[in-house]
Amino acid sequence: MTRIPDLLRRGRSYSFEFFPPRTPEAEATLERTLEELAALHPAFVSVTYGAGGSTRERTHDLVVKINALPEMTAMAHLTCVGHSRAELEGIVGRYLDAGIENVLALGGDPPADADLPPGELTYAVELVRLIRGVGDFAVGVAAHPEPHPRSPDVATDRRHTAEKLAEADFAITQFFFEAHHFFELVESLRALGVDKPVIPGIMPVTSIGAIRRMTEMQGSEFPAWLEARLRAVEGDPEAVREVGVQEATNLCQALLDGGAPGLHFYTLNRSTATREIHANLGLG
Repeated sequence: MTRIPDLLRRGRSYSFEFFPPRTPEAEATLERTLEELAALHPAFVSVTYGAGGSTRERTHDLVVKINALPEMTAMAHLTCVGHSRAELEGIVGRYLDAGIENVLALGGDPPADADLPPGELTYAVELVRLIRGVGDFAVGVAAHPEPHPRSPDVATDRRHTAEKLAEADFAITQFFFEAHHFFELVESLRALGVDKPVIPGIMPVTSIGAIRRMTEMQGSEFPAWLEARLRAVEGDPEAVREVGVQEATNLCQALLDGGAPGLHFYTLNRSTATREIHANLGLG
C-alpha cells in the first residue's frame, strides 16, 4: 500500500477528491470519472464523509473499492460530528482491517437538516490523536487559507492550524482563487515552527451560481476580478467553463512556480475540467 507522506517525499503529488454518489445515475457518473482520471495516474484520491446516516457507510465502501484498484490509493475523510469516541475508534478500526492507510481528520460541521447528537470529540486535533491510537495511519488535516469562517481572526486560525498540523503528517487546503492566500498560510505556519507539507486545494469554476454558494459556505473570497471575467460571458455556459478552467490553470501554475508540493482537485465527481487543467499544465 502507499502512504501519502511517502509520496510527498518523492516529489509533487496530484490528487483528486470525490464524494459518495446517492443515486444509480450518480454512481454511473462517478464510475466514468474514475476511469477517465485513472489515466492521469493520481498520487492519491480522497472520499468525503457526510455526518449522518447512509452517507457514512457509502464513504467506507467507496474508499475500500477505490483502494482495491491497482492504479489508485484512497484516503478516507472522517469527521468528529455526531460520533462517540467508541464509534470513531470502530470506524478507524474497520479501515485498518481493510488495509486503508490514509485518513483525513476533520472537525466537521453538522448538516443543517440532520438531528445529530453532540460528538464526544470537538476538534480535528483530537481526532488525529484518536486515529494514531488505533493504528499506524498517515493522517492529514484541513487548512483554510482565508481562514476558517468560525475563527475570530487570522492569527487564531493559524495557531489552531499549526497545532493540529504539528500532530498530523500533511494538510490539504480548502479552495481559493488567488495564490497569495496559500503562500501567506504556509509562511505563517513556518513562522509558528510547522513545516509539514500543505497541499493547495483547487476548485475550477464551471458555474457562477454554484461557486458563489460554495465560497459563502466556507467563508472564502470570490474575487471581483474573477467574477467580472465570468459575468462577461455568463450567457454562454461553455464560455464560463472555459474561463474557469483557464483561471484555475493560471492559479495552479503560480502555485507550482512558488513551490507548492502538489495540487488537490475538487472534482465534484466530474473529470473534464480537471483533465483540461492537467493537460494545460503539461503534467503528462
